[in-house]
Amino acid sequence: MNGFGWAIRRMEDGGKVTRAGWNGKNMWLAIMKPGIGSDMTLPYIFMCTGTGDSVPWLASQTDMLATDWGEVI
Repeated sequence: MNGFGWAIRRMEDGGKVTRAGWNGKNMWLAIMKPGIGSDMTLPYIFMCTGTGDSVPWLASQTDMLATDWGEVI
């Protein structure tokens, strides 16, 4: 598997990533790049939850040091 640096690079390239160690199914991360008219002004990472909701996401130390990152196809 891959580390957090790999996950960030993959998201920067437009991909979606997930961790094998997460308990929830169908959870993934991606980077949102705000467009014209958005209230947000800088890119940010968001999570798609197991129920399909999108929420802003911050990495924990466990997430940053994990080596079980993979790509969502």
